[in-house]
Amino acid sequence: MRLKKLSATLFQNLWFNSCSPPTFATMIQKGIFTLSLFVFALTHVSAQKCDLVLRGKILHQENDQPIEAAYVWILETRTGGTTDQNGNFVVRELCPGTYTVTVQYLGHKEIRQTINLSGSTTNQTFKMQEESVALSGVEVHGHREAVQTTTAVSSLYGEALLQSRGENLGESLKRVAGVTTFSTGNTISKPVIHGLHSNRIMILNNGIRLEGQQWGAEHAPEIDPFLADEITVIKGAETVRFGPEAMGGVILVNPPTLPTSKKHLTEINLLGASNSRMGNLAASHTGGSEKIQGLGYRVQGSVKKAGNVRTPGYFQANTGMAEYNFSGSVGYSSKKLGIEGYYSFFNTEIGILRDSHTGNLSDLIEIIENGEPFLKPNFTYQINNPKQVVSHHLAKVKTHYHLNPELKLNFQYGFQLNQRQEFDRRRGDLNARPSLDLELFTNTIDLFLDHSKNSNWSGSFGINLIQQANSNVPGTGVTPLIPNYDMSNGGIYLMEKYLKGPLELEGGIRYDYRTVSAARFVGNDLQEADLKYQNFSAFMGGLYQLSPHFAFTTNLGTAWRPPNVNELFSQGLHHGAAAVEIGDPNLNSEKSIKWVNGLEYEGKRGTAELTAYVNQINEYIYLNPTGGTFVSLRGTFNVYEYLQANALFYGVDLSGTYQFSDRLNGYLKGSVIRAKNTETQTYFPFIPSDRMDWGLAYSFGKEANRITLSNLVVARQTREPEFDLSPAPPAYTLINLGYNRKIKLSDNQLNVGLQINNLLNKEYREYMNRFRYFTADMGRNILLKLNYQF
Repeated sequence: MRLKKLSATLFQNLWFNSCSPPTFATMIQKGIFTLSLFVFALTHVSAQKCDLVLRGKILHQENDQPIEAAYVWILETRTGGTTDQNGNFVVRELCPGTYTVTVQYLGHKEIRQTINLSGSTTNQTFKMQEESVALSGVEVHGHREAVQTTTAVSSLYGEALLQSRGENLGESLKRVAGVTTFSTGNTISKPVIHGLHSNRIMILNNGIRLEGQQWGAEHAPEIDPFLADEITVIKGAETVRFGPEAMGGVILVNPPTLPTSKKHLTEINLLGASNSRMGNLAASHTGGSEKIQGLGYRVQGSVKKAGNVRTPGYFQANTGMAEYNFSGSVGYSSKKLGIEGYYSFFNTEIGILRDSHTGNLSDLIEIIENGEPFLKPNFTYQINNPKQVVSHHLAKVKTHYHLNPELKLNFQYGFQLNQRQEFDRRRGDLNARPSLDLELFTNTIDLFLDHSKNSNWSGSFGINLIQQANSNVPGTGVTPLIPNYDMSNGGIYLMEKYLKGPLELEGGIRYDYRTVSAARFVGNDLQEADLKYQNFSAFMGGLYQLSPHFAFTTNLGTAWRPPNVNELFSQGLHHGAAAVEIGDPNLNSEKSIKWVNGLEYEGKRGTAELTAYVNQINEYIYLNPTGGTFVSLRGTFNVYEYLQANALFYGVDLSGTYQFSDRLNGYLKGSVIRAKNTETQTYFPFIPSDRMDWGLAYSFGKEANRITLSNLVVARQTREPEFDLSPAPPAYTLINLGYNRKIKLSDNQLNVGLQINNLLNKEYREYMNRFRYFTADMGRNILLKLNYQF
């Protein structure tokens, strides 16, 4: 207990009690010292008698996909277990010595390997090969590759993903420590990882980088969370793997793997919500061919409709939305060859809060001073101007071929078409015309070679190519906010990983070259620009199993990001955001170095994970409120400008679970982030405030019947920018209640969920909501969720 108290006190003094922001070098020194204390303490408290641990991961040799429910058995001790959804296994309480480990999975060759245990923990990765004989009814493998990285990774799947159904992607990911949202009202939200969002966070839809107009603060990701059976967040700088736009992290939205044998699964989700009177229906069907071994398919679709959102005191005018989506895939797998085709379509219409578009300067001042909208209509599903209409098409073809048991060649092509229209309140016939009408075409090519030698060495060498063409559709009657442009980017990278005993090491390097050509007419003047950017990025990381219960991870990575077209050339009213944005064509590329360290604990009754990070970004680009306003015939709007400064981001994420008894368990997660302009010693706008979420779950006899009570506590953001339209809102606390029941219906399963968010109907405003100046956030919301699988 004294050791824990000493470590906590030193950590607090080192990271949070300094009066001025530390330099990056100071942060590294303090981080090393703090982590050394943890390592020293934890490695000296573990016993040395028969408490050794064998941990590992079981993967498919064909595609590095994790194998769930593989059987791991130690012959000498007659102990073992099965792997989880991510292919991980653990065998505890082993004595020093030599053991024979057997790994079995139906339809694959058995692995038998001799392992010598001497340290406290040994890590092993086993890759299983498909049996050469055909086995009827055996699912061999799918097409999803495992996430293998030493940086901080969190995933939503199973029960946690089921509870998030009906929410958009941003809201779903708030269940992960260190992830918040940057929202525009209650229907538009973007995920924020460690204070970064938009073009600094890469989202992959089934392995294809999602390319829409993601630069906009009110441009939500064009993706349907219902298509996924797992959503993974990588919190480190991942530019080597994925390219410059991954400098803040990566979100992987993965659909279920396709079956390769006769198998059928249908799933229906039906949801309803009291607030906004939302209705949501989603269905999917997955099947495998009986005649052609290795052939599988999946189709999925969803529809969603909601009306005006209600705060505790009033309805918000024009805040309804409608959405319909579809996705489908078909694939074939054999021992050496795999090929998959995939298509998804996303379409949404979103109303923008009517009072965010004010008529004149006095109206703007009055609504901010009033603290709530003047227009308080009754409920309606009708959506009027201002609004957004967005559609997104994504198609991909992917194939892999095994040159030999140690080499696999992969090729992937993706095509995307994003169409965005933003409508403003205009006079006469102009009201039916969009004020912003954009079409974005994107082509991507990924070609890479994976290699693996035994279970120690693995890696990839590859190239990424991306080509984009953005067009402003004529007829808006407004000077385009951003110009037409063509963008090309080529990247080449190399990554290697080494695993031996309790140690895992990895590193990589990448080079990117980008060209941008832009043009537009402002009045009768043609404005053109041809820009070029290039840079290297690299990373190195490691994982070490300190003891049977503790593991330490560290990852140090450099990253860069060229300025986006909107940051360079925005010049006018951004209708969907209800703001005037001014770009700067002289902006330079951002360059950063991020260090992420994690300490993980896994015991019989509980788990805990502490992640500490520091991210120094030189020439950080941000949208800053000037404090000024712009008055036009369409109304009065706040003015923002893109600026550049050196920045320092640092903070911690904490999450954990504890099993108090067979029926009662609890969880806790929280995050603290600091972000400062190191040139002027001022704060950046729209940085998440400190928050903590904790809860208790009680099971009535069985896990299938459970009630959960949770509490979200959010502090006031006291680190505000110099100019803002109004002070940051006060701190708030929300209480949420949930009930879940699993009902067996013959061989099928019905999951029933009841959630009450903001149980006490508390009025609050979230600092990260751009409409906090005009209105409060959503009031009490009761959701009924039905999930049927057959």
